[in-house]
Amino acid sequence: MSIYPYTYIHTYIRGKRIYVLYSLTFTRVIRKRSTEEFSCIPYIVALSNCLLYTWYGLPVVSYKWENFPVITINGLGIILELSFIFIYLWFAPTRGKIKAGTITTMVMVIFTVTAIISAFVFHDHHHRKVFVGTIGLVASVAMYAAPLVVVKQVIMTKSVEFMPFYLSFFSFLASVLWLAYGLLSHDLLLASPNLVGLLLGILQLGLYRKYRKRGTTYNIQEIRA
Repeated sequence: MSIYPYTYIHTYIRGKRIYVLYSLTFTRVIRKRSTEEFSCIPYIVALSNCLLYTWYGLPVVSYKWENFPVITINGLGIILELSFIFIYLWFAPTRGKIKAGTITTMVMVIFTVTAIISAFVFHDHHHRKVFVGTIGLVASVAMYAAPLVVVKQVIMTKSVEFMPFYLSFFSFLASVLWLAYGLLSHDLLLASPNLVGLLLGILQLGLYRKYRKRGTTYNIQEIRA
């Protein structure tokens, strides 16, 4: 049974739908010239995930081009996530710029160290895949968990304004498809983090279902107190 039909479906949904939804968020940021209460963390964590899995799919780590679909979708993700982060930095207040810049720098350093170690310390594809895949697994779980930074705000305000439904839904769907890809290709390092993503996606959708009809707005300073 070929895994590639599943790969192309996943590529279309995750590459087109999720990034288009990100674009809608940043269209609002540009239009209002403000990042409002949107968090930079999900986009930076997603960048780390894309960097690691692009490296994971390259022939340096994987055997030849066995994970070419992983390279294409995550390579696109690197370009778009960097664009989103740049827009965030442009419109964020000074405190937000410092926070986003610091975390992005840390992500780039971790990725660089990972790439150097995998290329020069390990001398076969198996050990390189295990090393990079393990770190990528942590990054993937963090990526799926990152939107949960707004959970406190959702619960306190009883509003899902800053946790868009379609972003949560297509992230959940992407988890299902990545899980299928990993299982069909017998790659547990690709499949396992998406099981976590599946559960976290269900949690986000559950919160949306509970609070979707409530439009109560509170003062942000009260929420942070």
